Amino acid sequence: MVLTPTGLRYRGHLYPCSIGKGGISAAKREGDGATPTGVHRIAMTLYRPDRMAPPAPWARPIVTGDLWSDDVTDSAYNNWVRAPYAPSHEALRRADPLYDLVLVTDWNWPDAAPGRGSCIFIHQWRRPGYPTEGCIALRRDHLRMIATTVMPGTRVIVRQ
Repeated sequence: MVLTPTGLRYRGHLYPCSIGKGGISAAKREGDGATPTGVHRIAMTLYRPDRMAPPAPWARPIVTGDLWSDDVTDSAYNNWVRAPYAPSHEALRRADPLYDLVLVTDWNWPDAAPGRGSCIFIHQWRRPGYPTEGCIALRRDHLRMIATTVMPGTRVIVRQ
């Protein structure tokens, strides 16, 4: 999988996508809104079982209380955590469909360096061209097609 200026290339297809509002950066930092350069790997797939069937046998369900820590001062920084969790975090189970299906990359995970930036997800976009906080976002049907064929370890190459 390669992020290009014209989209995300995967298995001979070019999928339109959105990237971080901070552009692409080789110096990713927490809160900068950038999509980090490098060779990343798919670490896991998460999905909402109340909204879709699992895209792959190894996909993990997102349930009530699932969160992702983005608190650089907490020992659970940049990890999947469960409520109740007081430090800063992002809810994985959202009212909108953005995280109905999430490909989690290994950016700064599982051994997170504080401040280097929270995990980069590949998730559904709000609309074409609408920037993310650093993640890669795709049309729902494209994301689903990709999620049915990726495996843990699939490379995600991001270049400037």
